[in-house]
Amino acid sequence: VQLQASGGGLVQAGSSLKLSCAASGPSFNTYSIGWFRQAPGKERAFVAALRSADRNTFYANSVKGRFSLSRDNAKNTLFLQMNSLKPEDTAVYYCAAVRRNYNAGSYCDSKNYDYWGQGTLVTVSS
Repeated sequence: VQLQASGGGLVQAGSSLKLSCAASGPSFNTYSIGWFRQAPGKERAFVAALRSADRNTFYANSVKGRFSLSRDNAKNTLFLQMNSLKPEDTAVYYCAAVRRNYNAGSYCDSKNYDYWGQGTLVTVSS
């Protein structure tokens, strides 16, 4: 599967953005999808994931209550709705996919994903 992330941009603190992760290839609904972000000078960090088997979603504590995932299988796209954005949300955001179902904790590890899209930059000004 090939992934294409989009939707990033420059916004003010408190604003919203909706990122998209569009997939090409068959059986998109059998893939679990995760979002990660990498801020300048920092390691890539887990943001959120959706498990394909039961559509359960998992979020990093730093975004819980502000970010939410949704999926449109007909369009082979996963969305990351980001509300109440903060300057510390500034990063390059990446989506990733794996055709396995894990327990919640395993989705936080970038090594557990097999496919990655290019990043999309989100900049939140104060």
